Amino acid sequence: MTFVPAIADQRFVLDHVVGLDEIARHERFAAASADTVEAVLEGIGAFAEGEWAPLAIAGDRVGARWTPEGVVMPDGFRAAYQAYVEGGWGTIGVDQRWGGQGLPFVVQAAVLETLGTANMGFALAPILTVGAIEALAHHGTPEQQATYLPRLASGEWTGTMNLTEPQAGSDVGALRTTATPIEKEGGGDGTYLISGTKIFISFGDHDLADNIVHLVLARTPDAPAGTRGISLFLVPKVRLDGTPNDVRAVSIEHKLGLHASPTCVLSFGDNGDCVGELIGPEFGGMRAMFTMMNNARLNVGVQGVQVAEGATQKAAAYARERVQGARDGAPAAIVEHADVRRMLLRMKAQTMAARALVYYACGQVDRATLGDAKARERLEMMTPLAKAHATDLGNEVASLGVQVHGGMGYVEETGAAQFFRDARITPIYEGTNGIQAADLVGRKLSLANGGAFADLIADLRRDARHPALARLVDACEAVGRRLQGASADDRQAASYPFLTMLSVASCGWLMERQAAVPAADAVKRAACAFYLDQIVPEALGLEAAASASAEVLYALPAGAF
Repeated sequence: MTFVPAIADQRFVLDHVVGLDEIARHERFAAASADTVEAVLEGIGAFAEGEWAPLAIAGDRVGARWTPEGVVMPDGFRAAYQAYVEGGWGTIGVDQRWGGQGLPFVVQAAVLETLGTANMGFALAPILTVGAIEALAHHGTPEQQATYLPRLASGEWTGTMNLTEPQAGSDVGALRTTATPIEKEGGGDGTYLISGTKIFISFGDHDLADNIVHLVLARTPDAPAGTRGISLFLVPKVRLDGTPNDVRAVSIEHKLGLHASPTCVLSFGDNGDCVGELIGPEFGGMRAMFTMMNNARLNVGVQGVQVAEGATQKAAAYARERVQGARDGAPAAIVEHADVRRMLLRMKAQTMAARALVYYACGQVDRATLGDAKARERLEMMTPLAKAHATDLGNEVASLGVQVHGGMGYVEETGAAQFFRDARITPIYEGTNGIQAADLVGRKLSLANGGAFADLIADLRRDARHPALARLVDACEAVGRRLQGASADDRQAASYPFLTMLSVASCGWLMERQAAVPAADAVKRAACAFYLDQIVPEALGLEAAASASAEVLYALPAGAF
């Protein structure tokens, strides 16, 4: 696999987009000195290059394997995961109270980006564990935190999210998994018998670690219908006394990509002996779920950056080596041809834009942690953009990577197709990108009585110097204001083009800021110029779609499709 850690651009974005030095001035993140962050980026780069990248092809071609005794990962994966644990890489963004290093969330995102660029499927294991840590840190009891967080932080144990059921995908309120209080002499002890089936559970079973901590949404007896009746439960694969907990992987999915990530169907309580304990209050499951989900959505945005970076590196290496055709009368590598350069420059520009967008959003997590209310509002605005647009870009860049390879990109030997296959799930899981767009127009536009959107537009307008970017900001404001007063159907019809417009405007803002930094090198300046000159104007063409009513979408009866 072609893999070089993107340390220089990661550091540039952390310094000039996130403003990490300002975040590190606070006592909470005092550990994030420039030297420490540099050491982390270089260390995880060397680790990923040496330990995880060499397993990427086997992870894709061999994949995880189901057996009656449990899921078995390909050769080398367990050793590579143990090296990850021993290196302390899981502890980066975890509070020091739980054995973590207490570094900012955005630094943890950079670590996950590097791991995922090296081996995207494998990196889903720590990504899911990060979500479980967040949920327990915010909603767990002191006893739960003391028992589980140190082991999750180290990576000794991994974590999962168990939301989806066969009949309950995005409609979480339709789930049927039950949690029945265990009655003992003198009353209940706070434990429950869990029974039900969950599907699409990433790393729901594996042989990397000795235990898996499942966070499971379920209903207690007589719970209200819909989302109001959902609670969250902690269900370990192995109980603290070492006995199995009656949870098993029934099967794993045969997927288009991410073959190194076992996506499991999990059955809880086949023998009536699956024990879990409540996390947070009864019926508080949705609140706890969104703690996990919002964290996961940003980390899925990081996956968009991962796959874009990997595909760009692969395509650029091939273009430099592949000799075909001529330029100025002499045989030339395809990198010399104008259309190939167009694709490579677009790939690089979109990758840089995605990284800037996602890191900026992750930086708002850290600022909100420090008590910045405006950062909390900005994070709410940016989360659907970071998740949806970064994963859209990951798919675009991976597709361009196949195109750069030509016919060789369509065969598996070159590895270009793996990026394309792996990328395709990212706009779907953790809330489809259509759901992100619906969230943007349904909730985020009205946040703080419209003040959060107005503040974002004001920031974009104040800094926009490129004429096309200024026009796009104006168009975003006009469409956003119209949607604030539009019908629900009209908002939904316009949601996706509007999300893309606002995402491109935000990326253009961040790219223009980077180009203005004296330390920006020639590659950065060229990518930023390409983005502002060619990609920003494209987004202006979406204004018509974002301004149209829903009538055109409902002109045909359902049966006509």
